[in-house]
Amino acid sequence: MTNSKGLRRGTRYMFARDFRKHGVEHLSTYYRIYKRGDIVDIKANGAFQKGKGKILAKRINIRVEHIKPSTCRQDFLNRVKQNDEKRKAAKAAGQPVPQLKRLPVGPRPGHLVSTKDNEPELLAPLRFEIVA
Repeated sequence: MTNSKGLRRGTRYMFARDFRKHGVEHLSTYYRIYKRGDIVDIKANGAFQKGKGKILAKRINIRVEHIKPSTCRQDFLNRVKQNDEKRKAAKAAGQPVPQLKRLPVGPRPGHLVSTKDNEPELLAPLRFEIVA
């Protein structure tokens, strides 16, 4: 039998509802207000087959059951607030402004391994034996 090429192929687990999350949708989903320009996450709700999204040029039409407010911007705003506090504290103390940019984790520092009371072990592969 050949693979089907339908619109919803391969979505058995993608659109499945979570454990103990079946049933009627909460009313807070419909009471939430979205405005133009809000950053949202699109996660299709498998309980609703309609309105899963139709993409037009630079626009997407989707029902409110399939979106939720995004928290990605909140992390950025929290970081900006913390950086401003650090900058004000440094100026009040008369110190130079500290490094406020995020940096990738650097390499681990090097160290020496002593072999004084730690003899190195020599490793060799075991000989293959046929057990009959």
